[in-house]
Amino acid sequence: MFNFYSLKALYLCAIFFFSTYHLAAQETIHLKAEAEDMTPLVREALENATDKNLTLVFDKGIYKFLPDYATQQYSYITNHGNGLKNIIFLLEDFDSVTIEGNGAEFIFHGQVAPFQIRNCGKLTVKNLKMDWDIPFLFQGEVLAIDKKQGWRDIKPFTDGFSWELKKDRIFFPNIDGFSFPELGSTLAFNAEHKRVAHGAWDMSSRPRWVEKRPNGVLRFHEHLKQYPAVGSILNSKGDHDHNRYAPAFQITSSKDVHLEDVTIHHALGMGLLFERTENITINNCGIYVREGSDRVVSTIADATHFANCKGDILIENSTFKHMLDDGTNVHGTYVVVDKILNDHSVRVYLQHFEQMGFEFAASGDEVWLIQQPSPKRGPENTVTNVAVVNDKYSDITFKNKLPHSLAEGDILENKTWNPTFTMRGCTIKDHRARNIVLKTPLKTVIEGNNFSAMMSSIFFRGETYFWFESGAVEDVLIQNNNFEYSAYSGMEHAILNITPRLGKDFDQTEIYDRNIRFINNNIKTFDNRIVWADRVDGLIISGNTIEQTREELSLYPNAHQFDFKNCKNVEILNNTYKGNAEKVLKTEGSSTEKIKFKRNKGFANHEK
Repeated sequence: MFNFYSLKALYLCAIFFFSTYHLAAQETIHLKAEAEDMTPLVREALENATDKNLTLVFDKGIYKFLPDYATQQYSYITNHGNGLKNIIFLLEDFDSVTIEGNGAEFIFHGQVAPFQIRNCGKLTVKNLKMDWDIPFLFQGEVLAIDKKQGWRDIKPFTDGFSWELKKDRIFFPNIDGFSFPELGSTLAFNAEHKRVAHGAWDMSSRPRWVEKRPNGVLRFHEHLKQYPAVGSILNSKGDHDHNRYAPAFQITSSKDVHLEDVTIHHALGMGLLFERTENITINNCGIYVREGSDRVVSTIADATHFANCKGDILIENSTFKHMLDDGTNVHGTYVVVDKILNDHSVRVYLQHFEQMGFEFAASGDEVWLIQQPSPKRGPENTVTNVAVVNDKYSDITFKNKLPHSLAEGDILENKTWNPTFTMRGCTIKDHRARNIVLKTPLKTVIEGNNFSAMMSSIFFRGETYFWFESGAVEDVLIQNNNFEYSAYSGMEHAILNITPRLGKDFDQTEIYDRNIRFINNNIKTFDNRIVWADRVDGLIISGNTIEQTREELSLYPNAHQFDFKNCKNVEILNNTYKGNAEKVLKTEGSSTEKIKFKRNKGFANHEK
């Protein structure tokens, strides 16, 4: 057999070594951790790649990446801040990309976007760890508080953190000339368990001034609505306009993605973000702080996030902890009709400021028209052309005539870009917000997982109000999961929470979500709320074992275990409860007399 090899020379004073060779139209680049800054070497290697099928192979070692010589591009990143980004690995228009980490550890510094992968036909990433040398966080232990005078004493963490007290203000992370203008989003954590403190509230911190005290203590002069407990850890991530620089991975317009044994200890936004990507498998991956670290936060935002994806999404045998937002969020995107241009065309706009530049639709996509006041998916039409006006507005032309009743303010939802979703064998815990946020009409299965969430564990919220994330569900199975210690935020939540949030011009009583089965789950909870549902048709709650624990004090002892508003076809059957909650079932609106409550054991009231 004839093999053709080409070996690229060693360069940059032998600091870095890589080789490429072609075999069956496959280019392989080998990399070793032999430079103080690997960024320019990786950039050159990728820019010199000549084949559409690329493999990157890393020797085991520690690789450091600085922003100075990164590729700079203006980037649209949904649910993050758009702008000029320092990109380390920019991979575009490959037929296939394989990244074999071999246990390599990537350490990033400063404002960088580690991976931006666009329009790749097949992507495989294996056996890789990622972290930052200095997190973009301020963290300190609460030593004392005075609610009357409005101050709190904090002993800041210094080892591995970066901040400066200047002119009575805290500047962090104080890296390469960048600092947040304020402490911003701040949350209290339980020091022992490295999870959000019981009953904690999100707050935005803007101290009047910060005073230097003896022994490295700082006094923050600021009146708060809710004060953290002495002994807790306060963690700040900066202001909302700047604290989501980029995810560890942004994968856009690609397909057949397989991530395995990828661990992310920190990121300046989400861990894994997928946009308009088809067929995704995440297996045996992790997002959590490094073992032995005194950090309490891993990623700044969601562990995983899927926006307008399609095909099959599978997350299996993975662990997500310590992030400052959801374990996963699966959703589409609503756009709003701005103008009716003609019988076949409309001008639409994106609503949320972190959606600007998002590709809502392309030629060939099928789109639902949703006409106020009903949130129901209406007529379907096929896109023939999209003309982008700017990052907010686009003109969409359809194959068939639009209904005369379509009006400004109505919304569109992309039917084509919705996935099936499966999560099994995963652990999601010790983080802010929800374990899973689900918004896809296709088949969804959540089974055999271990969940613990500050807010609701399973959350359904399609909305035309703030985020404009679409996806009324129609086929969801949640079974054989373990829920332990959830809904411990200061704000009221539930284990399973179904709560669409629609704009004022939509009917607030009409059914939104459908066909959800919550069966054979094990629930251990300190509080009352189990299921809290609004505007759902077809909800089965069956075979669940619920135990009230004494782990923490109840936050909402007067809440009902099952609370329904404007629901129908709800069945609560064959569940078992051990505890002393007295308020079991509440119905409002059209839910009254439409709830079956039968053959349940241990609950305070009898059959209904």
